[in-house]
Amino acid sequence: MAPPARRKKYEAGFKLKVVNFAMEHNNCAAARQYGVTEKMVRDWKANEKALRSMPRGKCALGRGTPHWPELEKHVADMVNEHRQSGYIVTRNQIRLFALQWAKSNPDHSNRFKATVSWCTRFFERHNLVLRQKTKIAQKLPADLDAKVNSFHRYVIQQRNKHGYVLSSIGNMDETPINFDLVGNRTVHPKGEKTILIKTTGHEKSSFIVVLACTADGAKLRPMIIFKRKTMPKLKFPVGCFVHVHEKGWMDEEGVKLCLDNVWSRRPGGLIQKRSLLVWDMLRAHLTPSTKQRLARINTDAAVIPAGFTSLVQPLDVCLNKPFKDRIREQWNEWMVSGKKSFTKGENIRAPQLDVLCKFVIKAWNDIDAETVIKSFKKCGISNSLDGMEDDYLWQDEEKAEAKTTPSDMELDPYDDCLTNVPQDVIDLLISDDEQEDFEGF
Repeated sequence: MAPPARRKKYEAGFKLKVVNFAMEHNNCAAARQYGVTEKMVRDWKANEKALRSMPRGKCALGRGTPHWPELEKHVADMVNEHRQSGYIVTRNQIRLFALQWAKSNPDHSNRFKATVSWCTRFFERHNLVLRQKTKIAQKLPADLDAKVNSFHRYVIQQRNKHGYVLSSIGNMDETPINFDLVGNRTVHPKGEKTILIKTTGHEKSSFIVVLACTADGAKLRPMIIFKRKTMPKLKFPVGCFVHVHEKGWMDEEGVKLCLDNVWSRRPGGLIQKRSLLVWDMLRAHLTPSTKQRLARINTDAAVIPAGFTSLVQPLDVCLNKPFKDRIREQWNEWMVSGKKSFTKGENIRAPQLDVLCKFVIKAWNDIDAETVIKSFKKCGISNSLDGMEDDYLWQDEEKAEAKTTPSDMELDPYDDCLTNVPQDVIDLLISDDEQEDFEGF
């Protein structure tokens, strides 16, 4: 028995060519000339206006009128509600919600299957894409403008009152760094389903790096906190200050050491001219002993409101990401060609602590001073008081669009939205029996 004939797809340009030929001659002649049926010619002529509005290389306007408008309206409302509340929405969650709504409302969802192709067309119809997260916020920004404006007013008042020079306006922030800085992407041959990336097995082990910089572009030496009880017997490189803590935290003692060995040793810091230090609401920053230490070194503190560091903290806004990217590059080079030691089981040991310090120093030194200067202006901290530099506040950073990868299109068995879902629903979602794509006119 011969296999069934496979349906052909015709691009809009070809269909218009057939329509033009039929206009000049007749439908039968056009069908014979181009090897199509007369019914196709009649259908294409009836939809000539829509064909001329399509890209010539497309076969159909698959994102046109939805087959289940009531269902899609409820799905779109669910997506908008979840995103306004800050919750993650996945493709699988959309398909699952649509399928469950279809089962509860069969009158409005006849033969609906929640296929991958339907989900893709739903995205196009409602202008949706998969995006990479830009920040994690724990509070909704209902009072965002008021708090940001209040912070800016305080900084301007302090600058008008004390007349800080740019070298006396600083920012300090603690950021964790993993021993293994493994990236999520790598170059690899097409077709491979399993992509392995070699590590030392310390992806979850981390240490703290305290970075500090000033509004004139100066980068102070980094402070590095390792999770240890005793100081290691290693010769650490010049250019960083090393501290150890039993739990790897930044506590009051760590803040005191940082102020004495980093902030007070900035260029001009020994003069103890009145200065302004911007930092977040870490508990150790707000204790009475820390406030006394700041008063002793003639430093005022501008505390960033909780949840707003991604908007008004220079290190968070512009510097931490390029800093970590540069450390990751050095780690990759070390993995390929660096001097490594091995365990008895031939596993690679994590980089030595002094090697990590070299990574940190080089990455911090590679940050351009101009970038540091712009980061303070971007956050509204060092802009000229006459208002001539306020436009820095509205300059958007480049945001890369998250591209859809094959893994985004497939079912993730660990997706939270599939918890406690009946097996028949999961079987339907992962079925290869896809709804046939709309072929057009």
